[in-house]
Amino acid sequence: MAELPIALDIHWDELPVGTRFRTRKRTVTETDLVGFVNLTWLTEELFGNADPGDRAAMGIAGRVVPGGLVYTFAEGLVAPSFQAAGLAFLHTEIDMQGPTLVGDTLCVDCEVIEQRATSKPDRGLVRTRNTVLNQRGTAVLVYTPLRLMRRRGA
Repeated sequence: MAELPIALDIHWDELPVGTRFRTRKRTVTETDLVGFVNLTWLTEELFGNADPGDRAAMGIAGRVVPGGLVYTFAEGLVAPSFQAAGLAFLHTEIDMQGPTLVGDTLCVDCEVIEQRATSKPDRGLVRTRNTVLNQRGTAVLVYTPLRLMRRRGA
């Protein structure tokens, strides 16, 4: 499999199936959790109650982060790689693999699993399998976005 250094100008025709790269890292903070929960009104006790006794009764020791926040962080880490050539985010499927907690540091392993031309010669479609990993190397979320991208030189 081809290893690709993270770059800011990857085009669809430079991403054959099997290409892999890993993003930078990002640590999830308490401020991130509070801001996201307040912005989205995800007022579930799971996300808002930090009382240790209540957390123990829930069976979760730390402050759980909503999957939506994990996904948006993942896209924030991946997006710079496609910013010069990305035209549209067309579809994805998301599979939550495990919890993410405040203090976890995330990165994304990306592997190209589909690449094809469109009817327009200046663009193509690329699907990746993006695996979000925590600092222990444990997968916490996997998603498979399909992106419309420019061809180099088009």
